[in-house]
Amino acid sequence: MSQIDSLQSYFGFSRLPFGRDIPPAALNQHPGHREAVARISWCIDQRRMGVIAGEVGAGKTVAARAALAHLEPSRHQIIYVPDPTIGIRGIRAAIVTALGATPSFFSGALAAQAAALLAGELDERSRLPVIVIDEAHLLTNEDLESLRMLSNVSMDTESHFALLLIGQPTLRRRLKLAVLAALDQRIGTRFTINGMNLEDTSDYIKGHLGFAGRTDPLFSEDAITVIHQASRGYPRTVNNLALAALMATRSAKGAIVDQSAAQSAVSEFSE
Repeated sequence: MSQIDSLQSYFGFSRLPFGRDIPPAALNQHPGHREAVARISWCIDQRRMGVIAGEVGAGKTVAARAALAHLEPSRHQIIYVPDPTIGIRGIRAAIVTALGATPSFFSGALAAQAAALLAGELDERSRLPVIVIDEAHLLTNEDLESLRMLSNVSMDTESHFALLLIGQPTLRRRLKLAVLAALDQRIGTRFTINGMNLEDTSDYIKGHLGFAGRTDPLFSEDAITVIHQASRGYPRTVNNLALAALMATRSAKGAIVDQSAAQSAVSEFSE
């Protein structure tokens, strides 16, 4: 049995906490997360373009997953692009494939094919395409401009899809460049997820523990403070540090994750 697997039996967890597979409904929604989910939901409802930014590990993709989980499959077609370095041709091909067609070989024809299928999905099947591009800060300016052109099929009268760009803060700054002014004007909502405050971090840790079957104070307040300060309130780092602190506590045969265990976890990740 690995050290991670042994944590579950040692601490009496019904499941291991601080993992990435926690269902959206069970997520602890701190204010920044809730606002991001609300913005994404509005963007989809209004068929608009939206930008959700944040540092690495801020919970951008988690917020998108939570918002998308509420959509009805009979009324929405989600097109998720995890790696935009495939370029605009790859993105168009992904759109065409997701909408049930074979991508055209020629770039010009592929662009027209993607635009027509996006319009047809809503007009003919009454399903709204929702394009989600993760790591969108990796898109080139040309890629971003090509995405804007996808929405020009109806001469600006209406949009046949919703587009969500998820990326690091550099994305928001780049959109202010003059060369991307036309795209920037199309964006209906933009939001940056910042780190949690200490109270939110505490609630976040306790929420994960509760989902794993421990509702008692397993982490001391001092331990939570150490984890919060080291993580700057970013959920992914909180997860990593909390898990490492649990392992340190188990190694010391302790019952409570204290300040010493938390500092040990921080030292492990700062080496």
